[in-house]
Amino acid sequence: MIALATASVAAAAHGDALAADSGEPCEALIEDDCPATDCLGPLDIWVVSTRCLPGICSLPEEAALGIERLVGEPGCGRWEQAEVSDLVGESSRPLVIFAHGNRYTPADAKAQGIALARRMSAEDGGSHRFVIFSWPSEQQGILLKDARRKHERAHADGHYLAWFLCQLEPEQPVAIVGYSLGALVTAQAFEDLGRAAPSGVRWADRPGRTNLVFVTPAIRFDALTPRGPFRSALDGIDRFTLLINSRDEALKFFPHIDPNVKADAMGYVGLSRRWLPVGIEYTANDAANVVGKQHTMWRYLESRSLSDRIALGAIGGLSE
Repeated sequence: MIALATASVAAAAHGDALAADSGEPCEALIEDDCPATDCLGPLDIWVVSTRCLPGICSLPEEAALGIERLVGEPGCGRWEQAEVSDLVGESSRPLVIFAHGNRYTPADAKAQGIALARRMSAEDGGSHRFVIFSWPSEQQGILLKDARRKHERAHADGHYLAWFLCQLEPEQPVAIVGYSLGALVTAQAFEDLGRAAPSGVRWADRPGRTNLVFVTPAIRFDALTPRGPFRSALDGIDRFTLLINSRDEALKFFPHIDPNVKADAMGYVGLSRRWLPVGIEYTANDAANVVGKQHTMWRYLESRSLSDRIALGAIGGLSE
């Protein structure tokens, strides 16, 4: 989740318990929908981790991603190491990827990913394979310095995510949910795929469907416009679902991350339909009345209406 220089100060001024810098679930979700393994049903959940990989500036030829799979019966599940080939071995099943935001530990990423996977499973009966894309976003320093460092690192992890997506078969349906800076990771990945085709098939030419969901994206508002820096990221996207929060106290200060640009965040001001290609199915909603000023994915997951929008945006029509 994005950690901005004045986020905690602004929250204190407004009397809010801003959860922008914590991956811990709120009480309502713990009581009703605990994300721990003893609450799980039969879910197919994996982790793709870049936490031990160095920063890079372009799509790599190889990437030693850390792969884990959740195995075992509910109540005694455990994470076991695996290989990329194990994960991409079922091309007929839809693949749903969750890219988290800033200041997540590995445990935070797993807990929130499991909670989202359970919401997804309620929609399609668990017919998809769920991947938590875990990138090195633990807190490093404080306030603005940390936010700028993670904003820069998100580009590198986008390159790694693009490499992983290149390992998939062209016919496999894919959905990605990018939360906060996870949206920047996702946009960078698709930007790479829009300009390169290491597997021999351009992403835009794949027969498999691609759905994209951004939840309060910490990415400049004009990133996907015709002249935006990530315009080609839309190549091959069939459905784009956007959830913003026009009251988000963290995203309010997003322009301070890059003083040379000073652009508002897409997750704060939204994106006009007229800027997108005609063929993309596009829906956008402002969650301010439900979420309030807080910047935390847990608020979206504990809301039935918002979690349904995320799940349906990702899974809806994915297997068609």
